[in-house]
Amino acid sequence: MKNIEHIGIAVKDLEISIPLFEKLLNSPCYKTEPVVSEQVNTAFFQTGETKVELLQSLTPDGVIARFIEKKGEGIHHIAFEVDNIREEMARLQKEGFVLLNLEPKPGADNKLVCFLHPKNTNGVLIEICQERK
Repeated sequence: MKNIEHIGIAVKDLEISIPLFEKLLNSPCYKTEPVVSEQVNTAFFQTGETKVELLQSLTPDGVIARFIEKKGEGIHHIAFEVDNIREEMARLQKEGFVLLNLEPKPGADNKLVCFLHPKNTNGVLIEICQERK
């Protein structure tokens, strides 16, 4: 794994959260994007070499809506950039980690993504991601 690519934060409302994080980070939101397969709207901020991704559920029963219902708004996942997502997925499986998807899937911000089950990572949802070429 190369570096922390982004930190995902679950929010109830992007219209409220985007201006809040623009003030907090002293940086504009550079991109918003729906990810229909994950039932989320996303908003991205660049801070140094790491990004912050805000996630708002598109549906009342979506994964982010359920997360907020259980835990409230806050950190949802940490994403690590990798050079070859398939090789990293194979390595992690060999090490005993449980992958939540067995094939890389399209994610926001032009990435291929895979998530690791938080039961194997001390309760932290981990995403690995690779830039799509």
